[in-house]
Amino acid sequence: MSKKVPPMSSKKFVKLLARGGARFVRQRGTSHAIFEREKDGRMYRAPVVMGRRELAPKYMKLVLRQLGFTDEEIEALLLKGLKRSA
Repeated sequence: MSKKVPPMSSKKFVKLLARGGARFVRQRGTSHAIFEREKDGRMYRAPVVMGRRELAPKYMKLVLRQLGFTDEEIEALLLKGLKRSA
C-alpha cells in the first residue's frame, strides 16, 4: 500500500501528474480538465478539478488510479515531488 498522498493545490497536482507522464488533453468552459496517460499500450483518462487551493488526498488518489498508476509509481512520484519542493 502506498503512503498517504498529502493535500495540495490543483496547480501542484497537475505538475505531479506531468512528472508521471500524464498530459493535458482539454478543458472547455468547465472547472475540470481532462488528462491522459499511456501505459502498456492502453490509454487512461481522468478529469481533474482545476483552480482549487487544496484537493483532498482521497480525490487525488482516485485520479492517480484512474490514470493507471500503481502503488509503487505513486510512492516514487511523491518522493520526487517532495525532493523538488524542498
